[in-house]
Amino acid sequence: MPFAPRTLADFAAHGFDTVIDARAPSEFAEDRLPGAVNLPVLSDAERARVGTVYVQQSAFRARKIGAALVARNLAGHLEGPLAEMEGGWRPLVYCWRGGQRSGAFAAILGQIGWRVEVLEGGYRRFRRMVKAALYDAPPPCPVVLLDGDTGTGKTALLPRLAARGVQVLDLEGLAAHRGSVLGPVDRPQPSQKGFESALAMALAGLDPARPVVVEAESSRIGERMIPPGLWSAMRGAPRMEIAAPPAARAAFLARAYADMTAEPERLLARLEQLVPFHGRAAVEAWAALVHEREWERLAAELMERHYDPRYAKSRARRGGGGPDRGAGADGPARGAQTGTVLARFEAEGLDDAGLDALADALAAELARRASAG
Repeated sequence: MPFAPRTLADFAAHGFDTVIDARAPSEFAEDRLPGAVNLPVLSDAERARVGTVYVQQSAFRARKIGAALVARNLAGHLEGPLAEMEGGWRPLVYCWRGGQRSGAFAAILGQIGWRVEVLEGGYRRFRRMVKAALYDAPPPCPVVLLDGDTGTGKTALLPRLAARGVQVLDLEGLAAHRGSVLGPVDRPQPSQKGFESALAMALAGLDPARPVVVEAESSRIGERMIPPGLWSAMRGAPRMEIAAPPAARAAFLARAYADMTAEPERLLARLEQLVPFHGRAAVEAWAALVHEREWERLAAELMERHYDPRYAKSRARRGGGGPDRGAGADGPARGAQTGTVLARFEAEGLDDAGLDALADALAAELARRASAG
């Protein structure tokens, strides 16, 4: 039977025990359905070989060679990853268009007795829904930006707000990047398609009747672009601003970037990217702080000379708006965020207690505004 979801929410609530991506590994690596496992019926090299035979010799010969390869690969999957599946197992199989590759896989699984279904339209159906959600429509609910200078704990506040019942969207988490020149985390960024799929599924799970809190970003997070529907909503969204003393911000950054300070060579490589903006002498001075393991001093220096001036320039350019995080070495911004400021919050400290207090205040303000209509 074909599985024919009509919305992204249908994908999230599919109910299958396993989602099998029958495409080649390179296709799977670029993007896939949420939670899918890759059991390819043809490897990348095999797929290229069959395609070459199809073009240069004949479709019949290509199908014959392909069938032999598919049979061998399916046997390996049945003897390997699927060997322990019980009789009640219910898988969903898909390929690019829901055609030959997924059909061949599903036919064998069905003959065994498993209740298998094929995704009608394949991955292409899912991708079209993702593009429609992100490129043809605004976000499903109102957006509120969480704004403030570098080191005010905005990213750390998101899970705290979620724990207090606030609806949040963690763009940096989805993009696997902290949104600055020192932003890479300990895993690679997803492809643009992978980022968009995760983002679209997150948006599909939001309650349209409630606002969603999003950290203020530029249009680009690392190498990933925020799709236009969401970015347009973020540009005009109302903001809640956070401020904290420089010493508290420096201490927070030293903790938040512990993965970078644990690998000084990696940190030094990132600082090299600031040479065109601050000159060799400044970067060498910062490198000396790395060698001395003066993490809070380094954070304070970067705030004072790199991040804060860019925030201030952006605010002046658009009359007091929130940070244009894409300026300079942190990537180009596409438009200014122009929404009104709902409230400002001053934090004396940004340790766990301070962040919890901020989250309490933010959640209370959102609840007050919701009750006021």
